[in-house]
Amino acid sequence: MTSFIKVKDLVKEFPIKKGFFGKKAGSVHAVNNISFEIQKAETLGLVGESGCGKSTAGRCILGLLPATSGSVKIDDMEVTGVEPAFRKSIRQRMQIIFQNPYSSLNPRMSIDGILKEPLIIHRNFSKQGQNDFIARILDLVGLDKSVLGRYPHEFSGGQRQRIGIARALTLEPEFIVADEPVSALDISIQAQILNLLKSLKEEFRLTYLFISHDLSVIRHVCDRVAVMYLGEIVEIAPVEELFINPQHPYTKALLSSVPLPEPERDLSQRIILKGDIPSPVNPPSGCKFHTRCPQVMEICRKTPPETTKINENHPVNCHLLG
Repeated sequence: MTSFIKVKDLVKEFPIKKGFFGKKAGSVHAVNNISFEIQKAETLGLVGESGCGKSTAGRCILGLLPATSGSVKIDDMEVTGVEPAFRKSIRQRMQIIFQNPYSSLNPRMSIDGILKEPLIIHRNFSKQGQNDFIARILDLVGLDKSVLGRYPHEFSGGQRQRIGIARALTLEPEFIVADEPVSALDISIQAQILNLLKSLKEEFRLTYLFISHDLSVIRHVCDRVAVMYLGEIVEIAPVEELFINPQHPYTKALLSSVPLPEPERDLSQRIILKGDIPSPVNPPSGCKFHTRCPQVMEICRKTPPETTKINENHPVNCHLLG
């Protein structure tokens, strides 16, 4: 089966400049040689601690941030480093749902203006055609067209996120990056938004890259999961296989930290990682996780691990499996 999205050796570094003349003094290694593929109508989850590079990777895939190096393809069409005119046509196929519905909507624009702006730039609709199309999109996300004359500050967080989802749908994209779309919402609203995203995926055969640090959310919505640590992907597996049979020590630590409603659970088996994530300005040599790994070996400190395949769909980067 041909992959719909192909990411190969994607790198993103942010230069650190110092002094009056802005001389480069180093780099923040935000994303370091990550590779993965997403099939059509599949949801790939991207998980990891805050600051590991998840959101940066999503923005680089969409072209919202220029990649330092690497390749991103949609339907075998290269989308990194292309001309702006060509990127405009690609933009219709790739959209994003932002994390914070309070800051992702322009407070000076009405909902009508927010939803019509993509149509004015990318689509050739008549005024009536725009109105009819926007009314249909609002109905899909569970909102009435009476909201069009109002402004973002007049809505709750869940309603704003529905508006954000509606905006992402206006160009009828095939691929959506959902960047922690429920983390800023109340628990009672999160389930509604997650179920909405699942129903939209089934109706339009959408392909998602779902970024989150909440593993319970990932298990609910994703088909496969990629685990990220300090800018690198350390394990990829089908969602149930990852939860039942995690292989990388970092994945095991993440899963052991998930709260479970079991009062009698033996917490002595919980894996507690010591120390903080190393600085992406000066990452450790060898395996990036070796400074916190409870099973560290001497080779881990010096040599980056190669990929070991547990099976065809479960690659892991760890010396313990070599």
